[in-house]
Amino acid sequence: MSLTAPDAQQALERLSSLRQHQQDGRRSPHKPLLALLALGRLAATGTSSLPWSDAEEKLADLIEQFGPTSKTGRAQSAAYPFTRLRSDGVWTLDRDVPMDNVGPLREGVTGRLEASLEAALRDRPALLDEAARGLVESHFPSTVAPDVLVAVGLDPDLLTGGVAKDDGAGREERRRSRVWPAAVLEAWDRQCAFCGFDGQAGGVPVGLEAAHIRWVNLGGPDELDNGLALCSLHHKLFDRGVLGLDDDLTLVVSRRFSARTPHGRAVYDLHGHRLRPRPGTPLPAQQHLLWHREQVFHGTPLAA
Repeated sequence: MSLTAPDAQQALERLSSLRQHQQDGRRSPHKPLLALLALGRLAATGTSSLPWSDAEEKLADLIEQFGPTSKTGRAQSAAYPFTRLRSDGVWTLDRDVPMDNVGPLREGVTGRLEASLEAALRDRPALLDEAARGLVESHFPSTVAPDVLVAVGLDPDLLTGGVAKDDGAGREERRRSRVWPAAVLEAWDRQCAFCGFDGQAGGVPVGLEAAHIRWVNLGGPDELDNGLALCSLHHKLFDRGVLGLDDDLTLVVSRRFSARTPHGRAVYDLHGHRLRPRPGTPLPAQQHLLWHREQVFHGTPLAA
């Protein structure tokens, strides 16, 4: 089957429309994670078929690792997207079951991408890659997106293939400021705000990055009070919810982090360390710190 350009665009728009479930900056990656898991299975096996017996464990793991902290049980967290994705017109179940109800799912229910959508993606592997890239880039920062793709069985190198031009609703995506990263590094004396790393090569910082506290794809502004200069390791740990900040700019380390070697255990030493920005550097805004605590930080902090 040859897929026309309009058909291909329609397939992408059906999946990109899942972005509308982000509201008021609150993270809701459950449906995109299910869609990505299905895309991974389709790429690996030629079918997106996903029995609940697999999804209950695998989808729950994805939500636990890459979603905000949940107040419901693992199975219940997975049941929400597994049953509710049907309403988006991209997901079907092989029998009718109530929304959010785990019990009936355990009777042997299987889900899969809607038939015409699955056929379109199977016919065009490049289209599948584009769909996965659009989903992961709209719900996760660049530090976390490759980890998500690996977790669902997709190649993280597909992120180098470009980005979607709009958000699925005809709106052009907001591009990050070209001058913001340099301004953030300068404001924090070109050193990691957490550990002080300030490596340079030829006078240019190496391994030092400008990090958004509130992610840019979830409404985070390109303002200095939403930025930190972080080394690449601590940037990733901050975006993965392993590191966080209290209102008084004191670093906290999540109990979910563990390490055995002296180098890994050095992360523990960050717990209780208070940031000391240079005079005149805008402090991280409280609303951005609160967003990070509620939407990104995982688990509970280490004991004092």
